Amino acid sequence: MSARHAEMRFATWLSEGGKEKINCEERSRSEHNLLNIQKTHERMQTENKTSPYYRTKLRGLYTTARADAEAECSILRHALDKIAEIKSLLEERRIAAKMAGVNSDNDPPRKTMRRGVLMTLLQQSAMTLPLWIGKPGDSPPPLCGAMPANSDYVAKQGDKVAARVKAVDGDEQWILAEVVSYSHSTNKYEVDDIDEEGKERHTLSRRRIIPLPQWKANPETDPEALFSKDQLVLALYPQTTCFYRALIHTHPHRPQDDYSVLFEDTSYADGYSPPLNVAQRYVVACKENKKK
Repeated sequence: MSARHAEMRFATWLSEGGKEKINCEERSRSEHNLLNIQKTHERMQTENKTSPYYRTKLRGLYTTARADAEAECSILRHALDKIAEIKSLLEERRIAAKMAGVNSDNDPPRKTMRRGVLMTLLQQSAMTLPLWIGKPGDSPPPLCGAMPANSDYVAKQGDKVAARVKAVDGDEQWILAEVVSYSHSTNKYEVDDIDEEGKERHTLSRRRIIPLPQWKANPETDPEALFSKDQLVLALYPQTTCFYRALIHTHPHRPQDDYSVLFEDTSYADGYSPPLNVAQRYVVACKENKKK
């Protein structure tokens, strides 16, 4: 199925009632029932009694409210699945177009993306990272927030990763990169530097690759999937494409919040920068020891 076909299917689903069900039917019924619950409690307080009639009525209202909430939740999950399907197909199309451009010798060289445009795209990628919404009792999956990948996990073509590469001066640094391929025979990745100004392809072993989170962790429901205060991490320094060691200053309190981190910086008396905000998308575990 093409990405365009997926978009049309989603639009058709909305036009045939998906959007109306989310915004009108389920929500209106839920709100009407919740209003009845509120009014019933108010009448009980006014009459200062809890009769069998009110108990029976409230039991029925709460049962209906639960069913309404579950129905609305089901519709929203269906919509989220459709959105994820479309995003996946669009990503496949982007990768195919990129590879076609790389393999074509007849096309003129593609213009390098301007720095400001790249920074905006990275910010948008962080903002649109899906929030993990599990069912009651579900645990956050690998690559949700601070949850590590499974030991046998292999990043897919097009995935963004933190990659440890050698810089021009010989020092090693962690950069934001995109996976080109993975060889199971050599256990090595080929990755492209995301920064097109210094566009380079690197061949790296698995230990030099850290997959980025694929979902945001919800602090309100899954706090265990967040890095804790003073934990050592690698974080993308604002307005750059490089990861540096940092300590967690504060973790997100709401799903849309960023981490506040303290980057290691010898130009400051205590060895750390003032707090800077970094999105969940660009904060990963650092297995190196904390500096002495």
